[in-house]
Amino acid sequence: MKIEGGCLCGKVRYSADAEPTLVGVCHCKNCQKQAGTAFSIVVAIPNAALSMRGTLKTFSDRGDSGKAVQRRFCPECGSPILSETERSPGLAILRAGTLDDTSWLKPTMEIFCDSAQSWVTLGGDRQRFPKMPG
Repeated sequence: MKIEGGCLCGKVRYSADAEPTLVGVCHCKNCQKQAGTAFSIVVAIPNAALSMRGTLKTFSDRGDSGKAVQRRFCPECGSPILSETERSPGLAILRAGTLDDTSWLKPTMEIFCDSAQSWVTLGGDRQRFPKMPG
């Protein structure tokens, strides 16, 4: 599978030839703050499959688990591009809104549902977890 995307201003572009290991909805408070909305749609792929063009800025964060999360974004337009987590080493967690083609997306799970906004009810048949499974 070919995955391509980039930021709002176009200075950051990425591509990967990889099948996603996870496509999900994240309701954690930090994703809400980073995205400026109720949740993030995320696509995890192996870091080794990812090719990046342009410079990213990094914000070092901590997840609910207390483990490190590196949130990477375009320093020009601020688009959040991906996260790398200590909890899931070797995975790039892309923000689905940065994909060029989202027609194939079908989230299979929702995570951090304990933090979901009370007014958010998503339809569809997905596994739902109060925190991160595993």
